[in-house]
Amino acid sequence: MKITLLGTGTSQGIPVIACECPVCQSEDPRDKRLRVSVWIEHQGKSLVIDTGPDFRTQMLRAGVKRLDAILFTHPHKDHTAGLDDARAFNHLQGMDIPLYGRDCVLEQIRTEFAYAFSEYRYPGVPQFEMHPIQNHPFAIGELTITPIDVLHHKLPVFGFRIGDFTYITDVNYISEQEQQKIKGTKVLVLDTLQKQPHLSHFTLAQSLALVEKLSIPQVYLTHMSHKLGKHAEVEQELPPNVRLGYDGLVIAL
Repeated sequence: MKITLLGTGTSQGIPVIACECPVCQSEDPRDKRLRVSVWIEHQGKSLVIDTGPDFRTQMLRAGVKRLDAILFTHPHKDHTAGLDDARAFNHLQGMDIPLYGRDCVLEQIRTEFAYAFSEYRYPGVPQFEMHPIQNHPFAIGELTITPIDVLHHKLPVFGFRIGDFTYITDVNYISEQEQQKIKGTKVLVLDTLQKQPHLSHFTLAQSLALVEKLSIPQVYLTHMSHKLGKHAEVEQELPPNVRLGYDGLVIAL
């Protein structure tokens, strides 16, 4: 499996518009974070989780040439807003792009991108296949994907486990039952917004506590805000099995 972190920033990205804090002014390229997304290549399939506002830039930067499916964690705009640019893959592949998500996510997509679902479509609009998913494993070809049901404040969000890889973003609570699905994961990419308490995201301390509890051998943190701190400085505070993710990081598993 090959995993590429396409974006590792929170909803505003880093730098934040007009912000002059040390993180936003940092010259370290690892402190430049697009909105959160990941590209997974496994068993001959090419999947992307979430299509935020930076989707086009991310596809170009990573050199993605094929897209077999898009998985959605939840309906917030920083995870869906760039979906229109998937139309390039319609043209390249001559097929509708399958979308997988909860009913509420797919309904939001139908509303936000209504022109792609109208009876009389303007030429060139994106074309999708809608696949509602629930909290049980589903297949894309021969690839099995296990949703992990978590909470983002009061909003249900799906994380996903694919083989020995688990991806969980926008989370502040994971039940004991759902934590069992994470156990045995070799690589975990996990939401970590900042150090201070937050209503709807894990703090650094909360993420580290979960990682220790589940004994995950390799962890990369994502969905980080500028309040977390500079990449180089925060990394010095982490245990050996935990690293900060950064845009463009490639993980081989």
